[in-house]
Amino acid sequence: MTQTTTTRWWAVISVATMLGVAACTPGSGTADEPAEPSGSGEVSTDISDVEATLTVWDQEVRGGQNEQIERLNAAFEEEYPGITIDRVSQSFDDLATTLRLALTDDEAPDVVQANNGRGTMGAFVEAGQLLPLDDYADAYGWHDRYPQSVLQYSTYSEDGTVFGEGSVYGLPQVGEVVGVYYSRSKLDALGLEVPTTWEELDAALATAKAAGEVPLQLGNIEGWPAGHVFGPLQAAYTDPADITRLGLGNAGAAWTTPENEAAAAQLQGWVTSGYFNEGPNGTDYDAAWQALSEGDGVFLIGGSWLGADLEDAMGDDVGFVVPAAEPGGPVATTGGTGLPFAVTRDSDVPDVAAAYIDFLTSDEAMEVIAETGNLPVNRSAELAPESGVQSDIYAAFGQVTTEGALLPYLDYATPTMGDTLGQSLQSLIAGEMTPAELTEALEADYGQFVGAAG
Repeated sequence: MTQTTTTRWWAVISVATMLGVAACTPGSGTADEPAEPSGSGEVSTDISDVEATLTVWDQEVRGGQNEQIERLNAAFEEEYPGITIDRVSQSFDDLATTLRLALTDDEAPDVVQANNGRGTMGAFVEAGQLLPLDDYADAYGWHDRYPQSVLQYSTYSEDGTVFGEGSVYGLPQVGEVVGVYYSRSKLDALGLEVPTTWEELDAALATAKAAGEVPLQLGNIEGWPAGHVFGPLQAAYTDPADITRLGLGNAGAAWTTPENEAAAAQLQGWVTSGYFNEGPNGTDYDAAWQALSEGDGVFLIGGSWLGADLEDAMGDDVGFVVPAAEPGGPVATTGGTGLPFAVTRDSDVPDVAAAYIDFLTSDEAMEVIAETGNLPVNRSAELAPESGVQSDIYAAFGQVTTEGALLPYLDYATPTMGDTLGQSLQSLIAGEMTPAELTEALEADYGQFVGAAG
């Protein structure tokens, strides 16, 4: 669609300094000439004279995540002095637990970060608890800002049954890619090169074990982290198109295949070979990456959101790579977007909420996100740092999204897949479930959902 260009200038100071701004209204138009939304609903992008409190629930609690949201919140309040942000920040797991109850309360928050998957965002859409944002998307030009390949991860049909098609229910700030973190000094001491294939990583784990190192850190007490190990490993065995169908809960694929079973067997083999730290199912997620940062371990498979904290702790010693299935081949791995910011259906200030989301995801906001060590979902190539682990992460994200395959998180598939996958992987790691039994458990969940949806 055609829009009047908005001119907003930002004074972006150093990372340690608060961001200052003085600008006009977000979206199309100016403060004196508010934009006319092109959607069918009556929405306004001019909040310049509004006085309100905007309650926001987020999970941006880690160092770089917290810093970017604090800077952007302060900038938003400075630009709109009539708006006060009441921020409630919680860990990913705590937010997932409390959000379900909060959305049924008479005083639900206005803006929330909701996990993209069917069990969270899909369930909230089905229950009518989130506001479809199509009119705001038209008014602010979000379809021009975001490619459809990104928007699909926060798009649902009105009844929440179709994932990837329908209305837009939220916007993410950051891209995400899961890969292998490693200690450069540990590799040097072991005489190892950075592994570029899964076969090379397997050999490196064996070398690290023989040298008395903890080859691979994993904290899986929460259940979901092992999914971020299995998902990338699965891509070394299974066609990315099949993984995408499985991950989105769409028909046409199956879990009970030799390829998926082989991936599960590889993961269990790492356990029996002693490649993980002692008791990964009893280790906290944060404790695992902190152990790597303190020199205990050689590798950690995790998401790009850990990059800022690991770089703060390890400096130039930490690197990041996404292994390929074969030498020189395309890379495929788990990833997508961070948790989208969505507007609750019962919000009394939906125009303010939408303006806030637009502000958090603007081109200028992408610069703040990059400066604070996070991976901006847009403009990532032009904002990439020159060196360090973030340079590795940006390069990997670009490589996966342009030359390879960015695969959905497997717990997106069904409303219950998060629990099924987490419990099954814990059982696999504990030796209480065989690889074949794991694929059968996942197939039962997926197959029942796809059959019911069909």
